[in-house]
Amino acid sequence: MPALLRWPLPALLSWALAWGVFTVLQRSGLDAALALAAAAAVGAGLALLHAARWRRLIVALGFPLSLLAAGLPADLPTWVWLLPLAVLALVYPRRTWGDAPLFPTPRAALADLPGHAPLPPGCRVLDAGCGLGHGLRELHRAYPACQIEGIEWSRPLAGLARWRCPWALVGQGDMWAQCWQPFTLVYVFQRPETMARVWAKARAELAAGAWLVSLDFEVPGQTPLASQALPGGHRWWLYRMT
Repeated sequence: MPALLRWPLPALLSWALAWGVFTVLQRSGLDAALALAAAAAVGAGLALLHAARWRRLIVALGFPLSLLAAGLPADLPTWVWLLPLAVLALVYPRRTWGDAPLFPTPRAALADLPGHAPLPPGCRVLDAGCGLGHGLRELHRAYPACQIEGIEWSRPLAGLARWRCPWALVGQGDMWAQCWQPFTLVYVFQRPETMARVWAKARAELAAGAWLVSLDFEVPGQTPLASQALPGGHRWWLYRMT
């Protein structure tokens, strides 16, 4: 996919277009409420172009929420509006745009996993792209006798995950550059576009008998050893290396 079309740039372009429509209609003399409705409809229409529900929600709500934010006191200095972008760039660096967004693993999502993928005590389990540590906590609940580890590219998120999960080994770094060979199980909560890459890395680096668990997104063209539907529309997929 061309770099200019990688997420979240489509969302930013959609919001900008909605704002453009709103501004043009207002300046042409159209009632503000009608201009707002038309711009919101444009944003909602663009949201339908995305397959993932979370992306649709982000694109559809971007314009109305930004319009609401624009109603804050007008005497704020202009540079204040750069602060949210700076925080976004720090917490969610551009290098991670091709990976998963910051969505947590639901509580108890992996509770039944040990019945399908039993692990020996002391083995190493990795949450690749651990974010704030929600996946680490669920892995620890499922496998309390195992060594739970995580890796996260965002330095602030890695630090917070380390603080929230003191029993886990959390490193800051690139999950794609890290070798998965020492791990008996690797857990990912990625996105559909990266699952083929996840599978290729797992096949190249995980030992025979090791496990790959993916939340919400299956590996294209591969039959899982097990799969389980969860509340809230989630599902995990389990694969074993041969």
